[in-house]
Amino acid sequence: MTTTASCTTDIQRVRTVLGAEAWLVEENTVPVIAVEIAIPGGAAQDPADKGGLVALMATLLDEGAGEMRADAFQERLEETAIELSFGSSRDGVTASLRTLPENLDEAFRMLGAALTRPRFDDDAVERMKGQISAQLRRDAMDPDDLAGRAFFAEAFPNHPYGRPTRGTVESLGRVTRDDLVGAHRRLFARDNLVIGAVGAISADRLATLVDQLLAGMPEKAELQPIPTVSPAGVGRTVALTLDVPQSAVVFGRAGPLRKDDDFIAAYVVNHVLGGGSFSSRLFTEVREKRGLAYSVYSYLSPYDHAGLVLGGVATRNDRAGLAIDLIQSEIARIAEDGPTEKELVSAKKYLVGSYALRFDTSTKIANQLVQLQLDDLGIDYIDRRNALVEAVTPEQVKAAAKTLFGAGELLVIAVGKPEGLKNAEVRPAA
Repeated sequence: MTTTASCTTDIQRVRTVLGAEAWLVEENTVPVIAVEIAIPGGAAQDPADKGGLVALMATLLDEGAGEMRADAFQERLEETAIELSFGSSRDGVTASLRTLPENLDEAFRMLGAALTRPRFDDDAVERMKGQISAQLRRDAMDPDDLAGRAFFAEAFPNHPYGRPTRGTVESLGRVTRDDLVGAHRRLFARDNLVIGAVGAISADRLATLVDQLLAGMPEKAELQPIPTVSPAGVGRTVALTLDVPQSAVVFGRAGPLRKDDDFIAAYVVNHVLGGGSFSSRLFTEVREKRGLAYSVYSYLSPYDHAGLVLGGVATRNDRAGLAIDLIQSEIARIAEDGPTEKELVSAKKYLVGSYALRFDTSTKIANQLVQLQLDDLGIDYIDRRNALVEAVTPEQVKAAAKTLFGAGELLVIAVGKPEGLKNAEVRPAA
């Protein structure tokens, strides 16, 4: 085992005998250990006719593993006060572990069983299929969920990102136990784990425990290549009719990938437009001045194989067209002129000051350690990040605004009974 450390934040790069790498922040003042693991290859790896396969697999990892069926597995976690959960997204599967130091060995034993020997018992598979299918049926009447799924379907019509991450009731019905076993075998491998740990654990002990996880895994994952694409449909407005009093609107266009040189400048621009503060242009114009919506927002969403800038608003049906027109005009305005000097100074101050909030719990820190590795930003990025924000110039944000928003064209999805939309394609929501 070898370790190296970053300068200010005390992140250790731990390399294990079996060749894995984990990032560790050793913190002995808090008697909790948090471990986050990412397994690249999420719903984008689903076969086209078996959408929801990876999402279903992830929900089953703690529904029985090794010699323990689902009830026994959950009871053991409860007895030892171990918090273990799994999730999935378009780009990966995640594992989250929290434990006290005295239960660390047992926690890693349980984690290892779930990662390397999930049972996929028939009763558990059918139970989780039923739960997901029931949620999908509820979501089919949820305007926000419908708008989000429709946006990705329109933006990525011939790409895995265009398919629902949890599949459909029909596609889940086609998933077999053999499919689950095969997906698990392809994704869970020694070269496909990204690990972050925080708490009262030494580098040597972490290395030993990680190697115990790896011992039960194949050497290499078998991921299908996913092409990098730009979203289609920009300039279109699609109205999906649903009998609800408000319209849920999702809008977006191509955005930067995380490694793009202008990502930080684009991040600052988006904060001015619709980021997480009450001073954003969209919040001021749409909510404060005109009262068209309770919330309106935008954000950068850099996936592994596509960059997006996305936003959303919910408004009364009779005001939907006005709200969308206003959002598009604000986007066109910032694309043309960029942020003002005052807005740039304010955005930098907020983004620098709020960065520490990403590190106020052990789990958040562990998540950041994983994300930095996934994004290949370097072990010293936390030390450099605020300086990168401070260094953004007026010329850079103006150029980034033009690149990010072009002439202001968007792909817009509105679900409800929206009125006043211009040149909208109208069809039923379901």
